[in-house]
Amino acid sequence: MQSRRTAPSLLFTALAATVVIVPWAISESGSDEQHGPSASAPQLTQQPLDNLTTGESIREVHQDTPFSMVALTSADLRGTSARVRARQDDGSWGPWYAAENLDGVGADTPGPRGTEPVFVGRTTTVQIAVTRAPQAPAPPGKTAKTAKPDPAKPKPPLGYVPANVEAPIGQNITAVLISPPQSPVDVGPLPAAVTAPGQPPTIISRAQWGADESMRCGNTVYDRGIRAGIVHHTAGSNDYAPEDSAGIIRSIYEYHTRELGWCDIAYNAMVDKYGQVFEGRAGGMDKPVEGSHTGGFNIDTWGVAMLGDFDVVPPTPIQLRNTGRLLGWRLGLDHIDPHGTVALTSAGGSFTHFPRGATPTLPTIFTHRDVGITDCPGNAAYALMDRIRDIAARFNRPPGPEDLADQMRGGAIYNRWQGLGGATGLLGNPTSPETPGKGGSRYARFERGAVYWSAESGAQPVTGAIYEAWGTLGFERGVLGLPTSAEIPEPQWVVQNFQHGTLNFDRENGTVTRVVDGVPVKLPPPSSDEQPVQLERFTPIT
Repeated sequence: MQSRRTAPSLLFTALAATVVIVPWAISESGSDEQHGPSASAPQLTQQPLDNLTTGESIREVHQDTPFSMVALTSADLRGTSARVRARQDDGSWGPWYAAENLDGVGADTPGPRGTEPVFVGRTTTVQIAVTRAPQAPAPPGKTAKTAKPDPAKPKPPLGYVPANVEAPIGQNITAVLISPPQSPVDVGPLPAAVTAPGQPPTIISRAQWGADESMRCGNTVYDRGIRAGIVHHTAGSNDYAPEDSAGIIRSIYEYHTRELGWCDIAYNAMVDKYGQVFEGRAGGMDKPVEGSHTGGFNIDTWGVAMLGDFDVVPPTPIQLRNTGRLLGWRLGLDHIDPHGTVALTSAGGSFTHFPRGATPTLPTIFTHRDVGITDCPGNAAYALMDRIRDIAARFNRPPGPEDLADQMRGGAIYNRWQGLGGATGLLGNPTSPETPGKGGSRYARFERGAVYWSAESGAQPVTGAIYEAWGTLGFERGVLGLPTSAEIPEPQWVVQNFQHGTLNFDRENGTVTRVVDGVPVKLPPPSSDEQPVQLERFTPIT
């Protein structure tokens, strides 16, 4: 799989592969201490959107100070949908992103309603398209009656400044422009997808992502235990870099806490598209902390949100995998079967279609839309829920072929393996994780060979006697370098091309000949008890 960063060192044994993720903090000092208010805190400003009408209204919002996230708030967002797009550096407009209403997230009490904050990238100008449904007409045959004003009777003072009387209910909408803090350029190595059995993904703590604990209000609520996990998405843009994620989390925290008044971030955990896992609501990831992520079903549940919009585009393979492993770990602490079911009692409210006291039977890992009036976590993510449950259920098992295949999913090596028939094809099941090789190359081993990839050579399989002979020469570190083709069958020979020569298998004699610079050299067959191994690729963890 092509990667933006060097993968962490791995020690692979017959039992497991283990990764070390270096914790990182976004504070200027590099300290993991709790953060108080500072100049690096997210900056939130508000701009009202005036004169909105029924149907779609587009407003352009500008701020001299650059910002990267946009949310909308109002006393009432029912019947309202919104999209946001940002002006690019070259003056063009970027794509439209949906600003999904936070229906079912947060406190179900009178107060401001909001959308998820949408990450649009660094900009100073956005366009916001707000669509409002028309008000329901009066029933047929009836007209609204209004009392005629009595000009002789003085009008009492209102005691407040009225909104535009021509605007429908909930007209007054405010754009919240958020400037996330800038994270360091190097935030440490990204997570690897294969981890030891029973080992959860590394969790970036609140202190490490920079939570200002002074913003929280009230006491942490602990339930009796965790009986189910609930999957969400944050909607908005999927176009963010790994170093953006901590700032996005800090901004969501500040928006949930200060702008919407929820006392803390709503979710128990969040996972970005690079597999980075962030601690959410305070109180301890291994404790039954009650969040405010799923209206009517917050009690005894644990909510994890995947950063991005997954209505059309699915979560990335490592995002999906680490979400599953995180849930497998958390549910395992309370001995919950990820493939099981649970009867939960609804607390009712306007965020769920289950009335108070109803006890629906649900999967132990379900989604927000299963109980709430929402499309969260999006159609593409919803279609992958069985895979998340499977990954969670395999949490305590050593990584097997399915785990290794999941780790490679979406990359060039995985695609080549699938093109050769996958598990039932030429190579069989994977037997190692995808691993860095020499000079930026990557490889994975299979039951009957390996696939090597580099930007120059592409993904090429090596199998059988040619693979064994190439191994005796040092694999990609040897005289031949990387394979640049698959095997090429000829009447007498099977030929495979490499960067610096060829290997030729004689069908009649079963021998392999190396050709470099036009000079053929017949290679002795490897001893059966000295088969080449690639353990030198794996460096011990220190």
